[in-house]
Amino acid sequence: MDSWRSWSWEDILAVVLLLTAVILLRWVLTGLVKRLFSSRPRAKKAFLSLINWFSYNGILVFIIFYFADSKWLFYELVPVESVDVTLFLIIVALLILTFAFRISRILNRYIFPFFYDRHQLDKGTRFTMERIIHYVIMIVAFYVSLTTVGIDLSALAVFAGVLGVGIGFGMQNIASNFISGLILLFERPIKVGDRVLIDDVVGDVQRISMRATIVRTIENEHIIIPNSYFLEEKVVNRSFTDPRLRLTIPVGVAYGSDVEKVKAALLQVAAEAHEANAYVLHDPNPFVNFKGFGDSSLDFELFIWISKPEDFIPIKSELNFSIYAAFSRENIEIPFPQRDLHIKSNPAGVWNDKEGQP
Repeated sequence: MDSWRSWSWEDILAVVLLLTAVILLRWVLTGLVKRLFSSRPRAKKAFLSLINWFSYNGILVFIIFYFADSKWLFYELVPVESVDVTLFLIIVALLILTFAFRISRILNRYIFPFFYDRHQLDKGTRFTMERIIHYVIMIVAFYVSLTTVGIDLSALAVFAGVLGVGIGFGMQNIASNFISGLILLFERPIKVGDRVLIDDVVGDVQRISMRATIVRTIENEHIIIPNSYFLEEKVVNRSFTDPRLRLTIPVGVAYGSDVEKVKAALLQVAAEAHEANAYVLHDPNPFVNFKGFGDSSLDFELFIWISKPEDFIPIKSELNFSIYAAFSRENIEIPFPQRDLHIKSNPAGVWNDKEGQP
């Protein structure tokens, strides 16, 4: 501990002056960027993000240069193989990693969206590219930080072996979900923005992370599902190759109704829905299915196609309103279940009470 140098009043004053200078410089640069890029919001946000990074990490850079001749900055903390890990090396590695993370976020938030919009890439493709870019940048930054510190990657062989044993005994699920997440990003059986059906629960894929996938239900509840579930279980993806969805509207009419009149009324409802809502398709054509003869009704189904699966609930509701109004205009009766109870007369002498009275 004798090698550690105590801070003098000059050192404290230098740090205070540095903080003041950083705050003033950040204020000046922020105002300049806002004025120069007022009409380009993405470029403005990208430069402001860089300015914030340099402002927050400027103190670390100052420590490296100002205390370059101090022994405490190069005091051995942890020996790794032939490398003595010091505070100086840790600061350099942190700067590299945080800078790489900030560059990744700037590229994915402000730079690449311009190219995504230009080439009209869907939401799922954008998310996949963002994840790939982020992983590549962070892996390169991790490698550069290790080599800058002076740690040979071969020295991590022992650590990798221990990690492998840990995976074999207690981390199978974590490793499985991580690999499954990579498969989901590259193979894309599901992607961000897809509408999926899982155990009779309908939801939209919001995010695919390293361990789990976030699905938001139509009730605005978020379900956290392990990535491996989508590769091992049966999942209905309503947006996999074709975003169109067929709605089935069941309806029953009373016995004795004119079935041709019912068919015409249902097709008229479908035609009016197409004119009122662009998401209701006319190709494939709507179809009326005479399903069969029920206990209390003649059962029909109206098949109609929509191009926006996430709106199937409001569209189906509007169709039900329209069908009810159309049947009322055409005097088509929608029956309700009826049951007839027949009571047979008791033949004489079949039953008696306890006293033997008929």
